[in-house]
Amino acid sequence: MRFPANLKGRLAAFFLSAAAAASALAAVPSDQPPAPIFVLNSLDASVSVIDPIRWSETQRIGTGKEPHHLYLTPDERSVIVANSASDSLTFFNPRTAEVQRVVTGIIDPYHLRFSPDMKWFVTAGNRLNHVDVYSWDGKDVKLVKRIPTGKTPSHIWIDSKSTTAYVTMQDSDELVAVDLATQFIRWRVPTGPMPADIFGVHQDKTLLVGLTGGDGVQVFDVAGPVPKAVGIIPTGKGAHAFRSMGDGKSVLVSNRVANSISRIDIATLKVADTFKVPGGPDCMDVSADGKTLYVTSRWAKKLSVVDLNSREVVRQINVGRSPHGVWTLDHARR
Repeated sequence: MRFPANLKGRLAAFFLSAAAAASALAAVPSDQPPAPIFVLNSLDASVSVIDPIRWSETQRIGTGKEPHHLYLTPDERSVIVANSASDSLTFFNPRTAEVQRVVTGIIDPYHLRFSPDMKWFVTAGNRLNHVDVYSWDGKDVKLVKRIPTGKTPSHIWIDSKSTTAYVTMQDSDELVAVDLATQFIRWRVPTGPMPADIFGVHQDKTLLVGLTGGDGVQVFDVAGPVPKAVGIIPTGKGAHAFRSMGDGKSVLVSNRVANSISRIDIATLKVADTFKVPGGPDCMDVSADGKTLYVTSRWAKKLSVVDLNSREVVRQINVGRSPHGVWTLDHARR
């Protein structure tokens, strides 16, 4: 294992940031309402704000065009919505849903992710076939390099050591590995049809890739210098997005065409359970207590709420057109 020379500085920054986040969360009064659920309406250029007590939309806030994905800042003070067709980022307060600021000049941010060491912010340019690597100083992003890729970069996964960003190419059927220190593509490997979301398991040695153009999850061994495709886990047609259950044992995948969610056992990489969710299930989040799953039903203009004990949809909330990303601050952390 190679450690950077400024490791102590990064560790100090990490612990200071973690302490600040913990302090901020601890300062929230116990009688304060739970954090809202955010749902991105991609075709309406808006965010639906859902009250998880009354289960109703309390606000619909305008964003830039085509908001598809969102991500929490490392200090947990902002949730960033990426507006891919407006080349901008909208920062929201994750507890009050107030707009904090809008950052422009971020070209085609379809998917986004921070590295665990908080040094890098990476976006996938879905329309323009590039991956952008930005530096992050705790407040602002600065473009370091724009990397040409294959066709239609889709989703990003960054390893726990913050060394590699893995990105799927939706229309050239590839998985690429970007070295974050040098901002060069380290390798690329063919995938099954229309690869989408990525999820890393087994201490970053294995990657799961949802095949939206297929009927399962492709498994890659990335432990060595050369990636190896080792099999496919049959889940359902249109396997698309992942979400950890929060227990370190299972990961969920949405099968958008099959209208189902499959639970994959991480130890065995086999499907342990599958249950129905209508309307083209897409992105997901899991409540902090691990009892409830929030799923955007992409074709039905609804947020579906699933009881994970009964594995049944217990309610649906009307939102905007083509709901995609979903997230809440009160979510399972692992």
